[in-house]
Amino acid sequence: MSDTSRTASAGFTHERVETSNFLMIVLILLVVAIGGLVEIVPLFFQKSTTEPVDGVKPYTAVQLIGRDIYLREGCYNCHSQMIRPFRAETLRYGHYSVAGEFVYDHPFQWGSKRTGPDLQRVGGKYSDEWHRIHLNNPRDVVPESNMPAYPWLEKTPVDPSVVAPRMKALRMVGVPYTDAEIAAGPGEVQGKTELDALVAYLQVLGRALK
Repeated sequence: MSDTSRTASAGFTHERVETSNFLMIVLILLVVAIGGLVEIVPLFFQKSTTEPVDGVKPYTAVQLIGRDIYLREGCYNCHSQMIRPFRAETLRYGHYSVAGEFVYDHPFQWGSKRTGPDLQRVGGKYSDEWHRIHLNNPRDVVPESNMPAYPWLEKTPVDPSVVAPRMKALRMVGVPYTDAEIAAGPGEVQGKTELDALVAYLQVLGRALK
């Protein structure tokens, strides 16, 4: 084939792709799919992304319910749980986030929204009582806060019947809850309020990695 023929053939093929919306969409999806697989699949086999760091344990029944409340109330809309590996971030919040801290989170709470401060290392930073006051009326401890108050959490008891099904569902996706832990779960939350559970969840965030 002559150079002229090759050029004409290549031009025809290129023109056909550019003028066919369907063909262009198919090819874009194919390229994106291949590129995504090349980048994502290896992560499923890397120890740093599939195994927990030392000290990370599955949430207790109370902490797990607290996390569900955190999601239900939309706390993730204003608070990230991802500290990036930049000096400005680590000076303010602490050690940067690593995947091994979140192997038991489904879904994890990494994000970029920071209307409020990052919460990844909030565990142990304040007392339980501080968190209770903050959740009931944030301006009592942070006068400039624009966070809404959550006074109903203190008055709402946790429903023990939801604990075991949630723990069983998480075990199906890899969280190593034992039968004994699942059986004991409802008893652990008995008499707890949603405020108790949410504080318990906040107090465990980031404590495995300092």
